[in-house]
Amino acid sequence: MCKRIFVAIDGSSTAQLALKEAIQFASMPGVSLCIGKVIDTGLLEQNNMGIGNLIDPEEIKTGMRTAAEKLLDSAVAKAKEAGLEPDRMLIESNKKRVAEMIVEAAKQWDADLIVIGTHGRRGFERMVMGSVAENLVRIATTSVFLVRRKPA
Repeated sequence: MCKRIFVAIDGSSTAQLALKEAIQFASMPGVSLCIGKVIDTGLLEQNNMGIGNLIDPEEIKTGMRTAAEKLLDSAVAKAKEAGLEPDRMLIESNKKRVAEMIVEAAKQWDADLIVIGTHGRRGFERMVMGSVAENLVRIATTSVFLVRRKPA
């Protein structure tokens, strides 16, 4: 049985479903929960996207951090409503893929299960958007629980 559950959120509806599942798992006696959010500033760091004169990348990063903290606050509040005292982790981009950063954060926290939502993208959309969940499954050194969105 898993005792240390790390859930990665991104504000999407599937991430909210993943959070709900992780909270249910963590409601069992002796189980701990950590809620993580990745801030991916990789595109901003690539020569300021060539628009350094039009925007302030540091201002955008600050806005991203603020939004991420609000998302984490909300997720932690949901876990507390369920009687949990979760840890939280804001993971900032370090020029790695999001999946790599999630795996590293889960290792750092000593998780034995990673929970993440998956959008189930296919075809061109998957090629353009990529799949954090797919990459995570490939590189994770611990168990991964994928949560799919409910069909319409």
